Amino acid sequence: MPQSDSLLKSWVRLGRPHQWIKNGFVFFPQFFAGQILNPDLLVRNSAVFVLMCVAASGVYVLNDAMDVTEDREHPVKRYRPIASGRISARNAFVASAVLLLTAIVGACGMGMAVAGLLSAYIAMNIAYTIRLKHIPILDVVIIAVGFVLRILMGAGSLYISMWIVLLTFLLALFLGFAKRRDDVILAGKGAEVRRNISGYNLAFIDASTVMSATIVVVSYVFYTIDQSGAGRIHSPHLYLTVVFVIMGILRYLQLMLVAQATGSPTMILLKDRFLQLVGIAWLASFLLILY
Repeated sequence: MPQSDSLLKSWVRLGRPHQWIKNGFVFFPQFFAGQILNPDLLVRNSAVFVLMCVAASGVYVLNDAMDVTEDREHPVKRYRPIASGRISARNAFVASAVLLLTAIVGACGMGMAVAGLLSAYIAMNIAYTIRLKHIPILDVVIIAVGFVLRILMGAGSLYISMWIVLLTFLLALFLGFAKRRDDVILAGKGAEVRRNISGYNLAFIDASTVMSATIVVVSYVFYTIDQSGAGRIHSPHLYLTVVFVIMGILRYLQLMLVAQATGSPTMILLKDRFLQLVGIAWLASFLLILY
């Protein structure tokens, strides 16, 4: 029945499956270690990826249930399933609890390290949803820490360079500030977006984003020329991939400052052909050098 199909789609949308692409970070340690084709690691990290998707959807459902009043005032978020009235906040709370508990139970079957890191991710995001997201700067830092936890969950017994952890944190920080810029612009037009938006303005956001972008590029350059890192993957040619990182950062800054379109980093990556081509070129060049 159409009504049932519509409701089913609303539940799927509520879990934001398009955001699961972020959980691909769990494969990064395996990729950078030159072990992407290792079948045992691939199975392990695929399971971690699934658990992270379940946990992330649980967090998104909880967030939308908590933010229903604010979302109804937002020009885009008011169409979300709970804000639009398709799904009740009460049912969403139940669904969130089921998803989060399922993720924790599943993680316990993968060992204490994964269970601990995933529980920390969930606890941090619950605190973020309830209170911490209303504190300027800290809100963006917590998002960045979430990506670091994904990296650590995917590492297992693999060596993980300090540069990879640092780059992950900085890149997420850069994207987080860029996303806040969209909220600042909407607030300037009179839209009610976030309670903490008064702690930001365009000058601060632009300075923070450019600073973060600069540190990302510099850190990546150091990673590619670091002797310990290059030695572990047996190649002195990693520096050649720097050009694609610079192109990607510049394109994102162009979208932010010229097109004024950085509301959702995930949707930008899924839609922008230039970024996709640069990403493919970086991946291809890295694979060629690494493998």
